[in-house]
Amino acid sequence: MTYRFFTPTPAKAATGLTAEVYQQLRDEFLGPLPTFQVLSAVPEVLAATWALMREALLAGDASRVDREVVASAVSRANRCRFCVDAHVMLLHALSEHELAEAIARGGTPPEPRHAELVAWAEASRSPKAAVWTSPYRPEVTGTLLAFHFINRVVSALLEPDLLPGGLQRSRAVRSVGGRLYAKAAREPKEPGRGLPLLDAGTTAPPAWAGDSPVGVAYASLRNAAMRGGDLLGDVARQTVTATVRWENGKFPARPADWAVDLVRDVPGADRIGTRIALLAAFAPSAISVGDVALWRLSHPADADLVRLVAYGAITATDHVARALTPAHL
Repeated sequence: MTYRFFTPTPAKAATGLTAEVYQQLRDEFLGPLPTFQVLSAVPEVLAATWALMREALLAGDASRVDREVVASAVSRANRCRFCVDAHVMLLHALSEHELAEAIARGGTPPEPRHAELVAWAEASRSPKAAVWTSPYRPEVTGTLLAFHFINRVVSALLEPDLLPGGLQRSRAVRSVGGRLYAKAAREPKEPGRGLPLLDAGTTAPPAWAGDSPVGVAYASLRNAAMRGGDLLGDVARQTVTATVRWENGKFPARPADWAVDLVRDVPGADRIGTRIALLAAFAPSAISVGDVALWRLSHPADADLVRLVAYGAITATDHVARALTPAHL
């Protein structure tokens, strides 16, 4: 597993909020994996990402298998190979071996409930086209939104192989890996432990979440990640927001050319930042070394690259969230 554009500070050197998040990751998940380490340059985004994933995917009473199905399926819809492989492995950890392999193959699960969850999760990529909303509890819905965000960050900033040489694409490796993670995957988590890590100034939770901690975590992530838009001017932000709305999750056939066309009318100083944010929203793996090198001419810090990618990712995620009606609790 390698990083695409920079290598974060080692986990053992973490301090402050980042160290607190890493400790929870050690206590309650699989440790400070690259998925989270790559966000460590912006601790408030890291903390909110972990809090949303914890409260949605790991805590509460909803079926963990259902939530892993959703995580895998939305990752498949977003073409995030890394996240599909990781959560197929966690389905193996939950002893759902045939279900895991059906999803790994790109197929439809045999159990109708799981097939319904897969179809719902995949339709969320283009919510307006599918007239999409959610009939599910906040934990399931929050899992879907968490992975719309995480998929984009991972695809932008990490290489796609979970294990060296793509070993995780072997069924035997996935099954063995699942057994190694079985204890961590099955341990119940008490809701709310991730919330003390969050900004006290978070706005009210969204209506779809009711009074669930998932809503608090999502609101915090939205606030923290949207601040990345401050790196761009008004016209650039309007271009990103409008494009996310009218393209509605459509995959660009030639992402590099598509992004060039969209930024022609953006002021010159903002063109490369707007291009990266748009690619983060639609085709994050298409962000190139050249794109990042141009961005770093004016924004050399790793933190600014992470903020920009997070801004594009949350703009796309919030487009999905805006399609939701209040949750059925």
